[in-house]
Amino acid sequence: MTNPNSGTEQWIFYIIAVAVFGGSIGLGYLIRYFLFAALRKWTTRTTTIIDDVAVAAARRPFILWCACGGFYAATRIALLPHEFTKVSDKTLLVLLIGSITYSAAQTTISIIRRVGVKRGSSIAFVGLTQTIVRITIIVIGGLVLLNALGISITPIITALGVGGLAVALALQDTLANTFAGIYITLSRHIRPGDYIRIENGEEGIVTDITWRATTVRTIHNNIVIIPNSKLAQSVVTNYHLKESKFRLDIPVGVSYESDPEHIEKVLVEEARNAIGKVENLLAEPAPYVLFMPGYGDFSLNFTLVVHVRSFPDQFLVQHYLRKRIFARFKKEGIEIPFPIQTVYLRQQPGSNH
Repeated sequence: MTNPNSGTEQWIFYIIAVAVFGGSIGLGYLIRYFLFAALRKWTTRTTTIIDDVAVAAARRPFILWCACGGFYAATRIALLPHEFTKVSDKTLLVLLIGSITYSAAQTTISIIRRVGVKRGSSIAFVGLTQTIVRITIIVIGGLVLLNALGISITPIITALGVGGLAVALALQDTLANTFAGIYITLSRHIRPGDYIRIENGEEGIVTDITWRATTVRTIHNNIVIIPNSKLAQSVVTNYHLKESKFRLDIPVGVSYESDPEHIEKVLVEEARNAIGKVENLLAEPAPYVLFMPGYGDFSLNFTLVVHVRSFPDQFLVQHYLRKRIFARFKKEGIEIPFPIQTVYLRQQPGSNH
């Protein structure tokens, strides 16, 4: 004989289970609001950056963790069939380990970035570095998940080892670019933010080094994508090693009637007066002038030597300095000769012309 109240009692369990699940989510929001506010205040008083990053990374999935806990409790309260709870438990396990793995990856990458900023290391901002860290943590999380689900990982590791050779043969170009990218990153000969020139003539600022290619932004604001293996085999001039300061030579030609001492004085004065007015023009080393060896066909040739903050800054600095020099020459009455030649015709003896 069945109990007439058994159906009613079962519905009561269902209602309680739903209430527990909803309450766990609401309580999670409440706890997150107060708990993480207190944790943020605490982390501001510490010197390490690990706690700041960990708290920020844990805040987003905290509600999911509370929901998983509430759903687990609800399935026990509702007295659901064993087959359903078995599937739901595995689903919750996947969600928990997956979210923890994601948070761990984000936390690690954020720590690497902040340490890179603090130590001035560009490796932390390279896309390849972040990709390797992310893949490593995801693989570890996946192995932990498989082990938690009761799946033996030993055959999987063995299969990966056997199949690694076939994958390596099929992806030779990809692996070559990946290892070349690792070499470029670790050698630190080419870093994001460096201005480089490749032997084929391409030049610009390195924006990123990924697992396949290095991206370079040219002075025309175009993006050049260079495979890492090609870049590793090329002759590259890095204008930021070991310092970004760049020497700028500005050639100047004047009339043969000019006084070299006066020209040198005028050029140095204009360069010194431009310091602080022309952006990225440096005061040290001090500007100076070279009277170039040899004499031109139609001019005396000088070179004004100044220093700029970095290689790309030379173009605007040279633009403004040339304008200032031209205006000063006009004011001083210094002639900038045209490229002309004087031809003397000698009359031969006995000639009528």
